[in-house]
Amino acid sequence: MKLSFSVRDLPLKHTFTIAHQSRDVQDTIIVKLEDGNFFGLGETTTNPFYGMTAENIGNRLEAAKELVEKGEWKNPEELWEMGSAIFADNPFAQCALDMAAWDIFTKKKGMKLYEYLGLDPKNIPLTNFTIGIDTIEKMVAKMKEVDWPLYKIKLGTDHDLDIIRELRKHTNSRFRIDANCAWTAEQAIRNSEELAKLNVEFMEQPLGKDDLEGMKEVYQYSKLPVIADESCIVESDVKKCHGLFHGINVKLVKAGGITPGLRMIHEAKSLGMKTMVGCMTESSVGITAIAHIAPLLDYVDMDGAMLLSKDIAKGMEITPEQITFPEGNGIGAVLLD
Repeated sequence: MKLSFSVRDLPLKHTFTIAHQSRDVQDTIIVKLEDGNFFGLGETTTNPFYGMTAENIGNRLEAAKELVEKGEWKNPEELWEMGSAIFADNPFAQCALDMAAWDIFTKKKGMKLYEYLGLDPKNIPLTNFTIGIDTIEKMVAKMKEVDWPLYKIKLGTDHDLDIIRELRKHTNSRFRIDANCAWTAEQAIRNSEELAKLNVEFMEQPLGKDDLEGMKEVYQYSKLPVIADESCIVESDVKKCHGLFHGINVKLVKAGGITPGLRMIHEAKSLGMKTMVGCMTESSVGITAIAHIAPLLDYVDMDGAMLLSKDIAKGMEITPEQITFPEGNGIGAVLLD
């Protein structure tokens, strides 16, 4: 087994702004596992907000090379556990390796990943298309550029309700909103009343991740369901979110990959919570991986590759009507160069 990785640039169609950062280019790391006639690809993006850089991700992957290349692991779950100490401080790096392990493992089985997991691709929920924070005029223009039945609107300004009221004038599509920790409990409860009238489906992470007392109030009084994102990073967070949020948004790169992501989804379901997987503006490598586990979900946010001006990979194709998976087994994505 051979492990290699490379850093790639993902140029965005538009400057992407959320409550705490803006970017025009997203750095991403592609991991490749090779073993005879088979290869597996995995991906993780960098993220300055979480302190994840190309350098420290690369260092963790280098540290794992000996473990991976010995080939003493029988399946991705076993490799994940064996590498847990190496990747304890860098789940982003572990995600890329875990994803590549699932890709090559299921290719060797002669199965697509969703087939191995016993999932039906007909049950994949529609992804939202994300509109980042911008002037209202530019946000409207982005919606007109991509006519989609379901938008996620990034908020966190001093005129959030005005944004939604104005966008609503231009489309009948459903909205989801994501405040990225920008509101107080009072704001979230008050805003939920107006947002509920504007065909908003749910609010994602309205408060800071540690504002548990505030979330108790929001959970009790909000007119809309509330989904945890920054408050639900790793497996131990799922139980903490129960009774504070109606559901969780699992980000594979933050959680450490598909292996812990699946465990988080199943635990949330056992607690009666809604489940969602979100993306971090990955290429079609990471997005196609999300699509394979999407039949498990109530909601999905896998529009990352749709936000790019140039993709580095070819994988599944998304339209409002259907998902088309790559022909090959495993995750099935391939690099274009």
